[in-house]
Amino acid sequence: MIKQAKDCQTMAEVRVGVDALDRELIKVITRRQAYMAAAARIKTDRDTVHDSVRIEEVISKVKAAALDAGLSIDIAEPVWRELIARSIAYEFKQWDKIRETG
Repeated sequence: MIKQAKDCQTMAEVRVGVDALDRELIKVITRRQAYMAAAARIKTDRDTVHDSVRIEEVISKVKAAALDAGLSIDIAEPVWRELIARSIAYEFKQWDKIRETG
């Protein structure tokens, strides 16, 4: 049984909760990755894959949502910056794969 964090009394209970959340995060990140693949398919110019303005827009929205949800900005911002960086790398690979002529 997965307990709410506030109800955990042991590290085993905490770990069960963290492991369950990790599985949920994987599902959500997989859905996000699908949008990166869609972006790679839609964008006609490889130079538009990395969009600094959009990155900062996303970070701004994430920080606002984190504050509203009670998530530390010290966790949210670096996690999303890394997620964005990895997503861009994935999108570049997808963009190239879609347009391979060999």
